[in-house]
Amino acid sequence: MIKKAVLGAAAAVFAFVAAASAQNFPSRQMTMIIPFAAGGPQDGIGRIVAQRMSEILGQQVIVENVGGAGGMIGSLQASRATPDGYTFLLASVGTHAQNQTLYKKPAYNSVTDFTPVALVAETPIVLITRADLPANNLQEFIAYSKANHAKMSFGSAGAGSATHLGCVVVNTAMGTDIVHVPYKGTGPAMQDLLGGRIDFLCEILNTAKPQIDAGKVKAMAIMTKERSPALPNVPTALEQGVKDMEAYTWSAVFLPKNAPADVVKKLNDAIVKTINTPSVREHLTKLGAQVVSNDRATPEYLGKFVKDEIEKWAGPIKKSGVSIE
Repeated sequence: MIKKAVLGAAAAVFAFVAAASAQNFPSRQMTMIIPFAAGGPQDGIGRIVAQRMSEILGQQVIVENVGGAGGMIGSLQASRATPDGYTFLLASVGTHAQNQTLYKKPAYNSVTDFTPVALVAETPIVLITRADLPANNLQEFIAYSKANHAKMSFGSAGAGSATHLGCVVVNTAMGTDIVHVPYKGTGPAMQDLLGGRIDFLCEILNTAKPQIDAGKVKAMAIMTKERSPALPNVPTALEQGVKDMEAYTWSAVFLPKNAPADVVKKLNDAIVKTINTPSVREHLTKLGAQVVSNDRATPEYLGKFVKDEIEKWAGPIKKSGVSIE
């Protein structure tokens, strides 16, 4: 009886301390883990969001880039953090949807190992080619690829990345099997495209846009159902008569599992205020990211959204035959 009483008292003290801590949250510096290298598309979005969140919460939100394994290393690190709100993850379609099917043994379960906080933004993927490729629209690109697929190659930010799977979708839609060249990040892949050493990339819009605007690459198609305000003159694949060529990424905030509800709410409130700040929306739009509406920025929506995205991407990944150990 005495032992039970002691354990009960300890549990009560722990609950009280946890509640008090949550009420005072945040009282110190916070860390946003971005599971990709600095300078990439997710990093650009994360730094804009982190800066404004710091102002709203009154505590600095620092960015920690933890790249590798298609974003799984950083995501795994975030999942193992103390669930007190001081460490959170800026995840993507790759880290929390595609890799659950792509990898034979994912490092984590993106549904059960995290607490959803808020969907932030969605970003289209755009099919771009080297500047001297003899094609000026999607249909011409498809015809060229079918005639020359044996000597062509495409790059990506790494095996299993959203840019890799975007081009898997392109290959599947065209009925080709063009060689994949994985790089350690978007930067080196883009450099080889600019140098003509690979033929095309399926790149996230905010990274592709500066090169498109400068005329250093050609944009064949936006791989979403609607055109992007950031590239209004680039038609979608659907507009050009290709139905099954859709690819995109998104940015969403997650905490480790079992995060306190009031901490989740405070973080969610801060994120919603952040993405509704006019300057933040303007900067993200310039990057090609489309901020989600308030009804899609709830923890409940994100929880269901992730499950739907896992199911949505399972089909194309299995059909492609791509699998990573």
